[in-house]
Amino acid sequence: MTTHVIIVDDQAMVRAGFAALLAAQSDIDVVGEAPDGAQGVELSRRTRPDVVLMDVRMPEMDGLEAARLLLAPPPGVTHRPRVLMLTTFDVDDYVYEALRAGASGFLLKDAPPADLIAAVRVVASGDALLAPSVTRRLIADFARQRPAARGKPALRLKALTERETEVLTLVARGRSNAEIAQTLVLAEQTVKTHVSRILTKLDLRDRAQAVVFAYESQLVTPGE
Repeated sequence: MTTHVIIVDDQAMVRAGFAALLAAQSDIDVVGEAPDGAQGVELSRRTRPDVVLMDVRMPEMDGLEAARLLLAPPPGVTHRPRVLMLTTFDVDDYVYEALRAGASGFLLKDAPPADLIAAVRVVASGDALLAPSVTRRLIADFARQRPAARGKPALRLKALTERETEVLTLVARGRSNAEIAQTLVLAEQTVKTHVSRILTKLDLRDRAQAVVFAYESQLVTPGE
């Protein structure tokens, strides 16, 4: 399977560097580039990529607004790519909001080339890029600064079984399926099934949204 990618960044050198790196991989095809969010949205609608590498800070339309348009498209637009946010900063308000909007994770622009390639593959496979501890720290930081009031998110937790609630708690703490399986003494495939059911019941796109939801519903709290 070939993963089709577009790169949206206002710096031409960054776009060229990322494009050259990714295009050199036999399983990745860079199908376009755009210098701002508005053009990125148009390009995505036209080329229908699997993954959009989206810079956070851009003129005309920033990456947050572009991610929202791609992940919650208007009626009649059926394609929703997976969005991987790119940022120079390891804590950025825009990135947190993008995760809430459904982005599958984020990557620092100065990450090693191998990390970028791996990130595209992870996101394309349908998982969320939650391996870097900074992702969980970022979500926790903003949950601490702007705690969500109990209400609809907390009520939605009632749809989960006790075991599913345990699994979601461990997902929010950054545990992998293998680690969750070991902690709860379950088969890894059973954990995968629980995660899938959690996402379906809570109407969440992937693990990134599950982590955000767990904080906003106060199932887990910063510092635990």
